[in-house]
Amino acid sequence: MPLPNPKSFRISFLYPPNANGPQVPQEIQHEHPLIHRIFMSGLLMAFSNTSARKVHGAGECGSTPVETEALKLAPCVTAGQDDKTTPSDKCCLQIQQIGKSPSCLCAVMLSQTAKAAGVKPEVAMTIPKRCNLANRPVGYKCGAYTLP
Repeated sequence: MPLPNPKSFRISFLYPPNANGPQVPQEIQHEHPLIHRIFMSGLLMAFSNTSARKVHGAGECGSTPVETEALKLAPCVTAGQDDKTTPSDKCCLQIQQIGKSPSCLCAVMLSQTAKAAGVKPEVAMTIPKRCNLANRPVGYKCGAYTLP
């Protein structure tokens, strides 16, 4: 038996779809590699996303993914790149909110989103102090860093 062509796929269905007449198997074969790749990529994403949720459950930021929380710190990008920059009021408000969970704040500051925005972790760790937050998690270990 020859191996199926990996660049094609088949969709099988019964026609007509109702119970009133005889149902005859019909096959449609598509020979389009782009459609195949898109379909397979979609399946892979669906399965990997579902399994990741089941395995990890609630993370550092509860049910909200860390990368989603990191987007909330967009007003802090400049303050996370330069320690001489005064954080904006919006930045400090977001730091205060996310900082209610020190593990979430830590994960957000070390996230891929923060890195992609050019945030330096050693500078980001100083933002809560530069915002003069009284209830900041002083001394909290965040990877190789400690919150001042």
